[in-house]
Amino acid sequence: MQKIIQLFSLFTIYLIFSSCQHQSKKEGDVQGFSSDEKYQKEFQEKLILVEDGGVVELPEGKFLLKKGLSIEGKKNVTIKGAGTGKTILSFLGQTEGAEGMLVTNCKNVTIENFTLQDAIGDNLKLKGCDGVIIRHMNSTWTTGADTSNGNYGYYPVECTNVLLEYNEVSYCADAGVYVGQSTNVTIRHCYAHHNVAGIEIENCINSDVYKNKAENNSGGILVFDLPKLFQANGRNAKVWDNDCLNNNFRNFGKPGSIVASIPPGSGMIIMATDSVDIFNNRIINNKSVGVATVSYFMTGKQLNDSTYGPYCTAIYIHDNKFDRSGLSLTERVPDLSTDLGKLLSISFKGGVDILVDGSSDPKIRDKNGQVPEDKRICIRNNGAVKFGNLNAWKAHGREDIMKYKDNDISKFDCTIAGIQGNNQNPTTAN
Repeated sequence: MQKIIQLFSLFTIYLIFSSCQHQSKKEGDVQGFSSDEKYQKEFQEKLILVEDGGVVELPEGKFLLKKGLSIEGKKNVTIKGAGTGKTILSFLGQTEGAEGMLVTNCKNVTIENFTLQDAIGDNLKLKGCDGVIIRHMNSTWTTGADTSNGNYGYYPVECTNVLLEYNEVSYCADAGVYVGQSTNVTIRHCYAHHNVAGIEIENCINSDVYKNKAENNSGGILVFDLPKLFQANGRNAKVWDNDCLNNNFRNFGKPGSIVASIPPGSGMIIMATDSVDIFNNRIINNKSVGVATVSYFMTGKQLNDSTYGPYCTAIYIHDNKFDRSGLSLTERVPDLSTDLGKLLSISFKGGVDILVDGSSDPKIRDKNGQVPEDKRICIRNNGAVKFGNLNAWKAHGREDIMKYKDNDISKFDCTIAGIQGNNQNPTTAN
């Protein structure tokens, strides 16, 4: 483990100026918005007074709110607007609360048909809820790509039975659609663009991610597992039939955050998680890497969690379409603003379609160093791809990168059966 950390730290050069950018007061779009405080009071009272089984209707209009809205402990409640272009709640200049809307400890809550924008923190956060539907929503920051934007457009965390569908999200300083530490998750028919990460599931159990479009982000779709969180050891994710296109947008993540290490030009990144099936995706014109499978140590951060598994196991990448022909030769150079981009550039003289860091859990390897068949990384039927294996576990320094890296995809020619996603039926039809 320390070898990987030492290797990665050789390339740890953060752009100092990034921490100095965007310190001025943000100027977003509030033209035509009503700032009448009566709407603040009216909307919050509706959320407080709604009875179980009731509907909170937000009227058509553009409303500038200074305080976040919240609802807690309700059952079978719907919060709905007149449409994403008709009901718009702006939190530009927010003075109280971090979220635009905070939903806690609710059961069977549906949020639909309006726009949230410009919150200090997350536009929409749900915590501790069972039965979540977020659909036909728009979440954005009208300030554009700004490091001081909120982290997440949609943020269900520590929830069960989560469905996000037909949503749009843009300009998040972390992830547009972010579902964390949740169980039974479905994300489908969403459009994520101009975020640092388009769609991310983190420390989730039983997830389906399909028929989404992740375009013009720094990284398209992420499946991560991180240490020291409420729910550990994420697993059982199926990621299929998604479009990951042109995710070459500059990384404007907050310095020191995990997503700040994502090289622009990343289609999908799978990190430190277990049992992920990636198939029938279209991964097109991402300049750094199409799909990367890496350990936590590729972040360059120290690990102090004995219960955490930092390696990828049982990852199956198959039957995807990779194509970088829409990029010129100069455009195919990995982004050098991050450490992983530097590694790619040094190791493979350009971007790759599929990357593995070559590390595996020493606890599961046999005496010959082999990983059990059901714990392998398998790659099959993806066409003529450019492949790279860093073999990072062998390396001690920069010289070792060139010594041990290889392009031999044949040793990953295998299959993994039985990877489950969300084995619960989504709460609405496809």
